[in-house]
Amino acid sequence: MKPQVIRFIDDYFRDIETGDAGIFAGAGLSVPAGFVDWRELLRPLANEIDLDIMRESDMVAVAQFHVNANGMNRARLHRAVVEAFSSDAAPTPNHRLLAQLPITTWWTTNYDKLIETALREAGKIVDVKYTVPQLAVTAPRRDAIVYKMHGDVEHPNQAVATRDDYESYTATRGPFINALAGDLVSKTFLFLGFSFTDPNLEQVLSRIRLTFKQDQRRHYAIFRNRKRSTEDDDATYEHARVRQQLVLTDLERYNVKAVLVDEYDEVTEILEELVRRYRRRTVFVSASAADFAPWGEEHVTQFMRSLGSALARSGMRIATGLGLGVGNALFTGAVEEVIRRRLGHIEDLIVARPFPQAIPEADRKAMWEAYRRSIIGQAGVSLFLFGNKEVGGSVVTADGVRSEFLIARELGSVTIPIGATGSMAATLAAEALASPADMLPLLDDNGIAALTKLSAPTNDLQSLVQPIVELVSTLKAGQR
Repeated sequence: MKPQVIRFIDDYFRDIETGDAGIFAGAGLSVPAGFVDWRELLRPLANEIDLDIMRESDMVAVAQFHVNANGMNRARLHRAVVEAFSSDAAPTPNHRLLAQLPITTWWTTNYDKLIETALREAGKIVDVKYTVPQLAVTAPRRDAIVYKMHGDVEHPNQAVATRDDYESYTATRGPFINALAGDLVSKTFLFLGFSFTDPNLEQVLSRIRLTFKQDQRRHYAIFRNRKRSTEDDDATYEHARVRQQLVLTDLERYNVKAVLVDEYDEVTEILEELVRRYRRRTVFVSASAADFAPWGEEHVTQFMRSLGSALARSGMRIATGLGLGVGNALFTGAVEEVIRRRLGHIEDLIVARPFPQAIPEADRKAMWEAYRRSIIGQAGVSLFLFGNKEVGGSVVTADGVRSEFLIARELGSVTIPIGATGSMAATLAAEALASPADMLPLLDDNGIAALTKLSAPTNDLQSLVQPIVELVSTLKAGQR
């Protein structure tokens, strides 16, 4: 990635971590899902009034012209909105990546439902606002608020589309402007698929600029560098290139910093990196033990308690299914550290989900598979420790730990089997280190060397705590 892009990711991720990030989505974010942009939406309406849509630059004016030509009747415009945006299109990869991030504030000028669908698919409670009365009602335990400032496809008669709509916006939808102004002051926004030609947003940005002058909050907008197309002659291309640069410079008045990419695929790469960094703040710990040899139960328990404490102290969020025999000790150590150091809310720093047991045998495998995926999917790093259980009076390796290892690999989590703890963890470590390119693709040479050391037998489990935490912290800090 270009240095400018990396700097943006570094800066914006800090705001994501502190809960101060917002998203503003324009039509460009929805186009890959098969939805049209404003020009294509209005093309048939422009044809009806004998306008060449390709010669028009003001789409709001075109919509107004069509309404004027039809005696102020908006039925055809409403139908166009419904036909263009009411399909059951699936969210794009970019929608789904964004939905994984802990961003609570979303604004959009789009009518479609891709944002709220992606958020719900990610298991989040979404509070959608597209009318003024909805602003006064709060959905219980919401994870995200989606402000659809120009309306929703299911209510096309309320869509903001024409010059009349924009001119009356302050009177009819003024609370949206106030809410947006407040968020732009308190949140760092990333503008995606947005052209900055919307009069409502320009009005809000101008108000903030005049109020805060040199103290405006920094925002970001991703644009693709203007490239020469096969239809461009020299003059057309040069004009477009110069104009884009002037637009980007003008945005700096509002403290909106442009992030330039050469291809739209780079947007996906940027979002993937943000998600990778976020997931690597969480470590999943897979562990179970019925046999504590050769160390003894007390020593194993103290090791797990120390590890939980050290991971919490390092700033990692811990996710665990509270594995048999050792999971509670890990949980105890983490809770003690959170309370002792006042690190924050326990529920925000520890995800403890004991496996449901009262499930019929026929349904258990499928349920546990889905349950494992829901926990592991939150984590960018996965630790595997011990891994044995008692079956019919005999101690065997835990097949559940192997299942979790395979799921973690599939979901893109960095897998770290600690071979020194024996049992299934030792088996997995031996297999992985025998074929690191295939089984440990997310670890570099230093990571593989650290994992090799953590596979050597030891009489002192406590000696593993610091190397484990150092490896996990390195991954959190940015190793790709």
